Amino acid sequence: MEEGDLWPARNVAEYAYCPRLFYLMQVEGVFLPSADTEQGAAVHRRTDLPSEGRPEEATDPNRPVALRSLTLTSEGLGLTATLDLAEVSGATAVPVEYRKGRPCWPHPSDGPDNASPPDDESTLTTPQPWPTDRVQVGLQALLLREAGYTVDRAVLYYGAEKLRLEIPVDDVLLGEALATLDAAKTCAQGPRPLPLVNDPKCVGCSLQPFCLPDEINYQREMIAGQPVRRSLWPPRDEGLHLVAQRQASRVGVRGHMLLVTDRDGEVLDEIPIANVDSLAILGYVQLTTQALHTLAEHGIPVAFLSSAGRLVTFVDPLDSVSANVRRAQVRRLDDPTTCLELARALVAAKIANQRTLLMRNHPALPDVVLADLAREAKRASEAESLDTIRGHEGAAAALYFQHFPDMFPEPVASQFREHGRQRRPPPDPVNACLSMSYSMLTHECVSALRLASLEPSIGAFHSSRPGRPALALDLMEPFRPLIGDSLTLIAFNRGELAEGHFHQTAAGCLLTPPGRRAFFSVYGRRMDTEITHPLFKYRLSYRRMIMLHARMISAWLLGEIPELAFLTTR
Repeated sequence: MEEGDLWPARNVAEYAYCPRLFYLMQVEGVFLPSADTEQGAAVHRRTDLPSEGRPEEATDPNRPVALRSLTLTSEGLGLTATLDLAEVSGATAVPVEYRKGRPCWPHPSDGPDNASPPDDESTLTTPQPWPTDRVQVGLQALLLREAGYTVDRAVLYYGAEKLRLEIPVDDVLLGEALATLDAAKTCAQGPRPLPLVNDPKCVGCSLQPFCLPDEINYQREMIAGQPVRRSLWPPRDEGLHLVAQRQASRVGVRGHMLLVTDRDGEVLDEIPIANVDSLAILGYVQLTTQALHTLAEHGIPVAFLSSAGRLVTFVDPLDSVSANVRRAQVRRLDDPTTCLELARALVAAKIANQRTLLMRNHPALPDVVLADLAREAKRASEAESLDTIRGHEGAAAALYFQHFPDMFPEPVASQFREHGRQRRPPPDPVNACLSMSYSMLTHECVSALRLASLEPSIGAFHSSRPGRPALALDLMEPFRPLIGDSLTLIAFNRGELAEGHFHQTAAGCLLTPPGRRAFFSVYGRRMDTEITHPLFKYRLSYRRMIMLHARMISAWLLGEIPELAFLTTR
């Protein structure tokens, strides 16, 4: 941080828990809500209301004053803090910090949210504060002392046990707080710290899905022959990914709800903003300025697509920006060798998934086709230039789409066979469905890269040019057959999309309003389908699998993992 910047005591205290957690929060600005963070916010809701009085008004030692949300800063320490509560009696102050969890009983390494007192009361020991909590109240005591108060003790209130734990403010505590502050400042000047190894603290950490401790350590330890086998990522629930596609409707906001109304003002739907992860606006749907501001405040990205599904623009809240990650992305992807390595992995995985889709669904696929696709995948993985990789990808695509229509019912099979794969404009129903699915997949990949703090416009395999999310197009390559092509097969073979769901216009073959509703029904189910990761062996939905791969790309660009492996199915 620059000279004159102030460090929040809350973030500095996290360094005592995990240096990587501190770095992600303080340097990269990463925050992921979880059940624990929401419960913690509920505990603080009352204490976060600022008191009417000011510290200097508490001059009567016989009448203690409770000051809530007291903000203190120190230019000398470069530190700032907002105290939950300060009990002030004349020139003496006691900082009080609220915690939703329990104090440390037997094992500090268990983490504050998992620890609990022993069942046998005869074995109870004196409860102790967690190191993070000690550091935080120590930093608060330093700020209060610098403000002119005498601070002899601090209080930690643990809500889970309704326990008020007093801590003496002595040289040991203050030294611990200052040492943590100095270590945190040093940490922030360097690269992102590596994750903890097989540490129980990772289990309850809200940033664990971003940090990926076991996934990163697994790949690093594979080199040493001792891979970590614990899998943490799946338990986090995901929010709603909304698509507003009813033409002439309006998306506004009322309180903490998104409000969808028709052209006459009749309410069509109400959705809690807290449940939303992303919003896609398709065609002529109005989004109010108030709704856009509210979505940005909650870190929710908004994609604007044409009626045909082409991604027009993307509103990206600034909370996703990490200068360190994007600096590493620019530097690494400016190296042709790095771009070549990423492109090899992407295209080889894409061709392998195309081969699997044909093998699973084609009624009479010649063995030579499977052999040719396997050969193109291997050659792509060993190619010496991007142009060579593009040549193998093109050869595989031509072979793949030559046999692709054989998996569809008539008459859509004949129509696609006549035109082949065409995008602008799509001339037939299958092409229209593929184009819509690829557009939505692009939106999903842009959103995933945003959550991984990556810049979607700077890619490796796809060239960067204005208005093109090159890295999102890179990321989606292995997922095209698994999501876009698969859901198209499902929709037509199950009769969920039929001739009546499309109409021909000068702009090509387009989905009708009933066709769009049918498409998004299939699309939603496909994105929610769970599959097993071939390396980590846990199950994730396709949407979360895309998010995982975006974060693995980020870890690879930062040098945290040695190589990339993209999802392939069998």
